[in-house]
Order: sequence, then structure tokens, then C-alpha cells
Amino acid sequence: MTALPPNATIGLVGGGQLGRMSALAAARLGYRCHILTREVDSPAAQVSHAVTISDYSDPVSLRAFAEAVDVISFEFENVSAEGLDLLASIKPVRPAPSVLRISQDRLAEKSFLNGAGAATAPWAPVHSLDELQEAVARLGLPAVLKTTRLGYDGKGQAMLRSPDDLAPAFERLDPKPLVLEGFVDFAMEISVVIARGVDGTISAFDTVENRHKAHILDLTFAPARVAEAVSAAAQATARRVAEALDLVGLLAVEMFVDRTGRVLVNEIAPRPHNSGHWTIDACPASQFEMHIRSIAGLPLPPAVRHSDAVMKNLVGPADVALWPEILATPGLIPHLYGKAEAREGRKMGHVNRLFPRGGLPGEFGIRDALGVLGSDV
Repeated sequence: MTALPPNATIGLVGGGQLGRMSALAAARLGYRCHILTREVDSPAAQVSHAVTISDYSDPVSLRAFAEAVDVISFEFENVSAEGLDLLASIKPVRPAPSVLRISQDRLAEKSFLNGAGAATAPWAPVHSLDELQEAVARLGLPAVLKTTRLGYDGKGQAMLRSPDDLAPAFERLDPKPLVLEGFVDFAMEISVVIARGVDGTISAFDTVENRHKAHILDLTFAPARVAEAVSAAAQATARRVAEALDLVGLLAVEMFVDRTGRVLVNEIAPRPHNSGHWTIDACPASQFEMHIRSIAGLPLPPAVRHSDAVMKNLVGPADVALWPEILATPGLIPHLYGKAEAREGRKMGHVNRLFPRGGLPGEFGIRDALGVLGSDV
């Protein structure tokens, strides 16, 4: 495939902050972006060449959108795979709709991962309360019951700690079927963001460590503070999954590290990822540039970092209220997403803090470096 020439138009399905930062990266590379979104004044549309306001499954709008662009990608998973199929019949869609289908359904995802040789927590499909009781008998408690679709940031899941939790959780969670995951005694959560080009070239960013608060990513530490063998296992797993998917585009592989140092895949996301935001300021080519390069057929540079980094999410009205102090704090690199309403649990922006390569400090040093945002580290 010939690389997209300058001034070509990239279509992005979804108008959130990941689309916004992808569009900004595309502009640096000389491309225009056309956003397909249901949201008026979306973060991505604010910085893009064109926008189509439509449902993700309307065939008339999808056809018009596809005809107006040269290649298509997406910035979140909760879009119609059937809609992507229609788009792919007109213009290249990268990653392919088949990749989206796997990542959209936790049962398909776990079956695929295990088939690709990637270890996961023990799991079982759940179609009925009887099946849930049987699965709990096999996997034990505690365990986590999750919807197979439409879950993110902790939504669509329930922790099961006693037999009394089973029936209420099964009744509450929709849509069905569900999936039961055995509890992992994990030491930390890590992730790898990896790009794969049209020609099969792979470029993977360093393994990072992620810390969550109320099921939402709070902090990312780059690099992860793990043994080299753990990082190498995570890198090998991410490469294995990307190749098994025949990925063209960007993929985030979220993993657990258990108390024995074993690496288990939690889930995959075939798009830019919150845990890759540190790359905007700590790497010559960010995850968003890698996203655009891979789908546009451009060469992929090495995914190297020139600095260590900490990324801190800005979530909800409390963090947004700190914006003046954030701007006044030396060393904090601010990124705001242009969202009009700061709701509880809504990601409004993030900050990056860089350190010399090899100089990522400990907890107290990170707390001091984050200034007003470091009080709860």
C-alpha cells in the first residue's frame, strides 16, 4: 500500500479525547481529520477539519462519511461493528472490524487471548444463575462478575465475596451473557501500547505501571517499576497478541502482575489508551503519532522515550477546580480536553511530569513533583 500523501483526510469514528489527540498528531504529519460522532461540540471535532454528527449505525451517514475520507479508524470500542463493516466496504478501516469484534466482547476476547497463548485469569461464561453458581463452585470466591459488552472504567461489573452476592449481581448486570473471572492476587497493573504497521512492522512503548482510583486510571508510571523479566514478558505478550490479531493500528494490552511475578492479560483495546498519554511529552513520537502513522501507511519509528514520566488524570469537577494551580506549577505539562461539563467520574484532562531517564523517583518524590495534585498519591 502507498502511504497516504499530505493533505489526505483520515476519518475517525468517535469524538472523544482520544480522537482529539489523534487529530492533533495527524495535523503535525500534514493530514486532515474528519470526525464521525453523535456529540455536538465534541473534543475531537474542536480540532478537526470536518465533522459528521450521526449515529454510528446510520447507513446513509456512514456512506457519506466514508466517501469523504481516505482511511478510517476509531477511538473507542462502543461503536457498531456492523457500521464498521459498511465503512470497510468503501474505504480501508484500521484496525479491521474483526479486531473490534474481539475487543468488544469479553468472551470472544478471552477465548482469543488464550488461543494466542496469552495467559488470563481463570474465567467462565455465565448465561444463567445456575451457571453462575456452577462457575463459582469451580473458580471460588472472591471473584468478579462482568458484562461481556459495554463495560469501561469499572462499569458493568460486581465483586462477589460471598454466596449471597451471586443472585443480586446476576440480576443487576446487563446485557447478558456475563463472564465470571477468578480473583487475581495481583501486585500491580501494567500495560503495553504497541503499534503495528501495514507492512507488519512493530514498535512497542515501554511497559508502564498503572494505578486506579474508583476503577478509573489515576496514575501511570513510565517505566513500570518491575523486574526486567516481568517487563520482557509483558512486551512479548503484547507482540504475540498484535501479530495474532493481524493488527494494523494501535493496541493497548492491559495486564495484571500477580504476587509470583506472573503476567496475565486483563483486556485489550485496539486504539490509543489512557495509559499511553505520557508518551505525548516523554517520547519523540507519541502513541497518537504511532496511531496515525500505522493507519496511514507511514514508517514506524522506534517507540523510545527520552524521559521517565508520570501521568496524572484530571477527573471530575474537583480536579478541574485545580486548573489555575496546575498551570502555575513548574514542571507540570497540562492537557485539557475541551469538555464543557465536569461531571463526577468524567476524564477532563491529564498532566504529565517528566524526569531524567532512569530518574523516576519514589512515592514521596512523585508526590512533591505533582504539586497540588500530589496530595493523594
